Amino acid sequence: MRHADALPRYLGVLLALNVTFLLVSDFTGSRIIAIFGIGVSVTVFYFPLTYLIGDVLTEVYGYARARRVIWISMFCSVAGSGIAKAQLLVPAANFFTYDPAFQHIFSPGVKVSIAGLVAFFAGDICNSYVLAKMKIWDQGKRLWARFVFSTLVGEGVNTALFYGIALRGVLPGDLLLRGIAVGWTIKVLVEIAMLPVSYRVVRWLKQAENLDYYDYDTNFNPFILR
Repeated sequence: MRHADALPRYLGVLLALNVTFLLVSDFTGSRIIAIFGIGVSVTVFYFPLTYLIGDVLTEVYGYARARRVIWISMFCSVAGSGIAKAQLLVPAANFFTYDPAFQHIFSPGVKVSIAGLVAFFAGDICNSYVLAKMKIWDQGKRLWARFVFSTLVGEGVNTALFYGIALRGVLPGDLLLRGIAVGWTIKVLVEIAMLPVSYRVVRWLKQAENLDYYDYDTNFNPFILR
């Protein structure tokens, strides 16, 4: 197998996809839809794809590279939110009647923005950590088990933090808890439904990159940027 320090060919593609889904989730995360009468963020349908990408990154390239992608994605999220906020400072044309809608959509509260960043970072780090450790403990067997269990942990942390910070006081306590439970469940079900795709992507990437990394000597400190 090729050494992990060799330049990977497809890491940039996965990074770009991760940033894309994160930015879309940033600007749509506060939109609440009803599933079985319970309010959940519309992002339950596509934010789980960031966890699928995180699983693939950790499984093929290792925890350290996945951690780097998480940090880069966070920086892009902050930059994107900052630009979206700054563009509102430019006065709209007098004949542009939709400016109030833009002002509303692109002016997320500080609490929501902080909730999104904290939830994304903590959830993704937990997801990658659990997967990397399980890969070592299980000697690379049962890919499905570490994909599902790492998502169960990571999405649980993410959903609880985001709802707990962003929507506390917005939704009544019982609805908030039910929203966390439903959102968490749907995200895990998306991961399970995507397992056939995940298996094929992982198998193809390992062959294309000639790489299957095990984190035996990895420093798992989440605040290291390299």
